[in-house]
Amino acid sequence: MPQNRPTRKKKLGNYPHLMVVFSITLALLVIGLFGLLLIHAHKLSNLVKENIEMQVYLERDLPETELLRLQQDFGRKKYIAFKDDQPQVRFLSKEEGAKQFVEQTGEDFQQFLGDNPLRDAYILKINADYTETAALRQIEQDLKTAKGVFEVQYVQSLITSINQNVRKLSLVLLGFAVILTLVVTVLINNTIKLALFSQRFLIRSMQLVGATSFFIQRPFLRRATWQGFVSGVLAGLLLLALLQYAYLQVDELRLLRDERLIGALLVVMVALGAGIGFLSSYRAVRKYLGMALDDLY
Repeated sequence: MPQNRPTRKKKLGNYPHLMVVFSITLALLVIGLFGLLLIHAHKLSNLVKENIEMQVYLERDLPETELLRLQQDFGRKKYIAFKDDQPQVRFLSKEEGAKQFVEQTGEDFQQFLGDNPLRDAYILKINADYTETAALRQIEQDLKTAKGVFEVQYVQSLITSINQNVRKLSLVLLGFAVILTLVVTVLINNTIKLALFSQRFLIRSMQLVGATSFFIQRPFLRRATWQGFVSGVLAGLLLLALLQYAYLQVDELRLLRDERLIGALLVVMVALGAGIGFLSSYRAVRKYLGMALDDLY
């Protein structure tokens, strides 16, 4: 007579995990992709702000010592941008300014004027932290008080427009990020609740034989947390692979790369996966522990 195969005993927390990991990984990947969009948008905004310049036109016929003093004074200002530990202060002589004008327009005004009416100037790059409209006005007033300065100019309307657009874009992206995080949290929560649904009678059986709530919850919490952690790691690896592919296709995107923020995003994804897995499992098990027997069917 054929022998019956022994049935495998169910164990607490022993539910199929591949689909759970797959679902959580996809959900976290969506969060990661949107996070990359926020990071690159933030970096682009900073690059635009870091290229904001002020032109400081000087009094005529200043001696070399006075020019050197002004350059040193400008370099010590807290609102001046730095690159490679050097203040971004560039001297533009009136001769160089005339040459640039001729190259851009094709007209040599010195031929019919007989003189060069331009002034020597310093081109100052402003730190991105000081590019708000009010801060730029204060910088303008501060520079005007310097001895030897004739006039300070910058494209005020353009900078105001940039600040307004960046502010609007940031609010829209932040709103989408909050909504997306809530949606992903609900998806992960429902995924784990569905996975635990098959364990509801086993949970009740363990409860009836006198097992404590902590004893029943422990394997579920451990497994759900581990699934969330693994899903976060997998989502992070997929995200890095997609990012590298994007850099290969569009090389200019590397200019917007921020290693620190990308690393923080990966850590958040792993922590979010493990945290939501733990909390979702805890809530689901607590729900089944408190349900009446008839409600389990």
